[in-house]
Amino acid sequence: MWPGQQPPGGEQNPQQNPYQQPGNPPPPDHPPGFPPAPPPPQGPPPGPGGGPWGGAPGPADRQRNGGLTVVIAVAAAAAVFAGVLVVTDDDKGSGGGSPDGVAEGPPGAPGSGDSDDSGGSEGSGDLVRPGHSSGPGGTTVVIGEASAGHTLDVYQDLRCPPCASFDQAVGPTIAKDIKAGKYKASFHFAAIVDENRGGSGSTNALSALGAALDVSPDAFLDYKDALMSSKNHPGDSKDSYADDDQLLTVSQEVYALKTNASFREALREGTYDPWAKKMIAAFDASGVSNTPTVKLDGSELTGISGSAPATAAEFTDAVNQELKG
Repeated sequence: MWPGQQPPGGEQNPQQNPYQQPGNPPPPDHPPGFPPAPPPPQGPPPGPGGGPWGGAPGPADRQRNGGLTVVIAVAAAAAVFAGVLVVTDDDKGSGGGSPDGVAEGPPGAPGSGDSDDSGGSEGSGDLVRPGHSSGPGGTTVVIGEASAGHTLDVYQDLRCPPCASFDQAVGPTIAKDIKAGKYKASFHFAAIVDENRGGSGSTNALSALGAALDVSPDAFLDYKDALMSSKNHPGDSKDSYADDDQLLTVSQEVYALKTNASFREALREGTYDPWAKKMIAAFDASGVSNTPTVKLDGSELTGISGSAPATAAEFTDAVNQELKG
């Protein structure tokens, strides 16, 4: 779990994994026993001193309910590759309701769908589906040729360190395979870190990713790669992606987004906040409890550790083995 909790009596259980929720088996080969996290600091964090566009953020800029989280250096290091995030039944359903029962309209059209009762961070609560999405509430995000005979399902949390490590190692191979027509990829996103550590970076980054999807599938993939890169990903040290200025700074690495005014406005206004909550609710209803998780045609792919493949070679071997089977 994020982070480990002390059992009654005040002593840390030496076998409790801080990346595992109680009641779930620990991930294979994951080092047990990390010190518990101290309580989070009280009160809201100070706002940033300035934005990427020069000067202090304007009064209309949204400041999300982020907040610095506590650095757990040992736990973060242990999470790389071998680590996964685990969500329990108590966490499921906290993403804003069922993704079903949403009236569909043209992708990307404002107000295309019924009003979302959960609302957005600062917006009116109207559900707006990004272009290039489909399904109830636009919660199906499939990239690749429709004629591809196989589907790769990728389950991630944009604030999750093991997910960032997976994306850095395997993401380029997935992008190459999509272009080659080996499979199409369906992306699913959780907010496990927001739920377990506090803050809103997982949800806020997903809303920004929805704005990139509305621009194009390539912008979606490129922006996701930038958010997960070793240069930009904050790890679990702080909730950087709760800050719109940080998300805009990262977007400058994506050519299609650098000067895109509609993307910038959608990110600032939280246009896709309700959509992000629908995506998270769809993840919660999927039955998947670990991130990262990858499945090919419904069968989970694993590496030598027993969890998601940690390298491109492991991933390709797992894919080829599944296709042969």
